[in-house]
Amino acid sequence: MTRVIIAGAAGRMGQRISSMVRKNPDLQLTAAFEHRDNPAVGRDVGENAGFGTTGVTIAAGLEPVIDQGDVIIDFTFHTATMDFVRTAAEHGRAMVIGTTGLTPEDLATLAELAGKNFPCVQAPNMAVGVNVLFKLVAKTAAVLGDAYDVEIVEAHHRMKKDAPSGTALKLGEMAATALNRKLADVGVFERNGIIGERTDKEIGIQSIRAGDIVGEHTVYFAGAGERIEITHRAHSRDNFARGATLAAAWVADKPNGLYTMFDVLGLNDF
Repeated sequence: MTRVIIAGAAGRMGQRISSMVRKNPDLQLTAAFEHRDNPAVGRDVGENAGFGTTGVTIAAGLEPVIDQGDVIIDFTFHTATMDFVRTAAEHGRAMVIGTTGLTPEDLATLAELAGKNFPCVQAPNMAVGVNVLFKLVAKTAAVLGDAYDVEIVEAHHRMKKDAPSGTALKLGEMAATALNRKLADVGVFERNGIIGERTDKEIGIQSIRAGDIVGEHTVYFAGAGERIEITHRAHSRDNFARGATLAAAWVADKPNGLYTMFDVLGLNDF
């Protein structure tokens, strides 16, 4: 059975992941941690999350519990994540990373460290449905080609710190790659004032932050006289947490290297 360490165990995602790990017969929740100043430090992770006593106390930082698990699941903040990555590399612990906001430099460092020291599943969204959406968007873009404009609208709760969402950026990258473009060259993330006509190659990504929206993403393929809309709506964070547990069970015995949810779900050839 794979032993799991939960990063950011007192946060919204950390609480749901802890609960989902407990429900997965292939996983054992053995450790959890938070920033040393978090008021949840010292509390039982299950009692703090509202699903009962687990016997696992939330520790102050990763170092005190690094030897108590085989896989670290992290959905925290990108600067903290990179600290955890370096610790995992030192100890050879597998990771599942769902943190968004990682910079290109962060991702390059992650790929280098994972390739040498530990197996890691990293994805901007762990939900099974969203990963199917990624593939559907790529295939749709490839079929429709340059005759259709691509626009992406994402909506999340008012507390989300990064924009656009990592999922929206991934959707843009999937569409751009299928159209032989680079999102860094054609992405448009803000429109205001007299902007002129839309260019043929641009891919627009717009963000909404409001209320308690868990997560919604719609990709528009708009052509002359018609449009296709592909939408994913998350009704609960449990979708992301469930995907993370699937990734944790899958990655534990894999060779060192960086993997995606496409590897976990067998979608690489889809």
